[in-house]
Amino acid sequence: MLVESPSLLITDDDADFRETLQGVFEPEGFNTILAGDGEEALDIVHSREVHLVLLDMHMPRLTGLETLRLLRRSRLMLPCILLSAELDELIIEQARLAQVFSVLAKPVTLRQITGAVHQAMRRTYNWP
Repeated sequence: MLVESPSLLITDDDADFRETLQGVFEPEGFNTILAGDGEEALDIVHSREVHLVLLDMHMPRLTGLETLRLLRRSRLMLPCILLSAELDELIIEQARLAQVFSVLAKPVTLRQITGAVHQAMRRTYNWP
């Protein structure tokens, strides 16, 4: 599937972090969509075309993993990248079982997050 202007859903309860990532990815050709929590992310995925989801692990209402599990029920192939400031083996294993594309530890570097996003887009959509 060829994607020319991919939609990137950035889900994090930290508004500054969401807006920073928006400023990074929009100049690269991404249509960014921002969500403050997992429930908002699920509503967006069910109502709009989304190509890739960035999910923070620790958010109010639904964690990143809970959101990921619910996403998997309806959109199996949607690539997701999980971010966590409190990464441990249990989270990594649960993310693997939920078929997450990548898990990144916060604080994340610009190179790490852009690299993971580009790799997910290349593998999933053959995006340049």
